[in-house]
Amino acid sequence: MSEQSNATQKVLLLHSSREGQTKKILHFIEQQLGASARCEVKDIHQRPDIDLNQYDRILIGASIRYGHFNKKLYQFIDAHADQLKTVKAAFFSVNLTARKPGKDTPETSAYSRKFIDKSPWTPELHGVFAGALYYPRYKWFDRVMIRFIMHITGGETDTTKEVEYTDWRKVAEFGEQFARF
Repeated sequence: MSEQSNATQKVLLLHSSREGQTKKILHFIEQQLGASARCEVKDIHQRPDIDLNQYDRILIGASIRYGHFNKKLYQFIDAHADQLKTVKAAFFSVNLTARKPGKDTPETSAYSRKFIDKSPWTPELHGVFAGALYYPRYKWFDRVMIRFIMHITGGETDTTKEVEYTDWRKVAEFGEQFARF
C-alpha cells in the first residue's frame, strides 16, 4: 500500500451513546487519527443500513445504562455480523463500573464478557473505558436511580455535579492501537 493510500484510509466510527461520553471518546480517537484517515462518525441508532465493506477500518463504541447495552447495538451487530467478521472492526464499551481498578479491561468487565457471550461477533481489538456522570442533565428518574446505584457502589452522589471518569491516557493508547490495527 502506498503512502497516499495510507493517508486516505476510510474509517467508520459508530456509536451507541446515551449522554454523549461515548461519542466524545470517538471524536477524541478521530482527532488522534488526524490526516491518516477520512473518518465518518455515525449513530448506530440512526443508521442501521450501512455497507461496512466500503471502509478500511470500523470502530464501534457503546455505552451501558442500568447494566445493559442499547438493544439497537445488538440489532446492528446481528444485521452486520458477517461483514464485521471480514473487515477490520474494533469495539469499546463505556460504563461507570470501569472507574474502579480491575474493572476496566475486556477480561475483567462483566459487561464486556456479557457482550461477547451475547454477540455473534468477537472483536479482535476491544477496549473498556470509564464514562461520566452528568447528573444535572439526567431526567428525574434517571438521576434518582443513578444516584442510588452510585451510593451502593461507592461513587459520587452529589446530583449537582458532573464528573468525568474517562482515563484519556488509556483512550489515547487504544486509539494508537486502532490506528495500527
